Amino acid sequence: MSMHARQFREYVVRPALAIVAMDSPAAVALVMGTAAQESGMGRHLRQVGGGPALGVFQMEPATYRDIWDHFLNHQPGILGRLHDWWPSPPLPERMITDLMLAAVMCRIHYRRVREPLPAADDLPGLARYWKKHYNTPLGAGTEAEFIDNWHRHVEEKG
Repeated sequence: MSMHARQFREYVVRPALAIVAMDSPAAVALVMGTAAQESGMGRHLRQVGGGPALGVFQMEPATYRDIWDHFLNHQPGILGRLHDWWPSPPLPERMITDLMLAAVMCRIHYRRVREPLPAADDLPGLARYWKKHYNTPLGAGTEAEFIDNWHRHVEEKG
């Protein structure tokens, strides 16, 4: 069973991205699509097959630590906002239960990329961006899967 997309967007993703002042419509759409693709909107909270990925966004602990240890050390504004919620970096496993933390970390992962975000309504662009910057060209996921999972888990049904 997966989470209700509208509630996930309104009560987790938007408030989480607001914590770090990165809550544009494009960012919200990309984070929602990432949750749909990576975990079926919360269906899997640990990587299937025993891999290291954790939480709704299936972020690997190494990526999580790299964000805290390297990127955020050079982003005092973002780090200050995070410290209001998490005074010290939580363990990566906390992304399994702390949806706000997981959403923030997903957004910050994309923030490290210099390429601008696609428009919120550009589903093929969001899929390409996810593939290039989150799944990576060597990853098993495809842009077609991202689009299919968007329709299955994110798109509002009548």
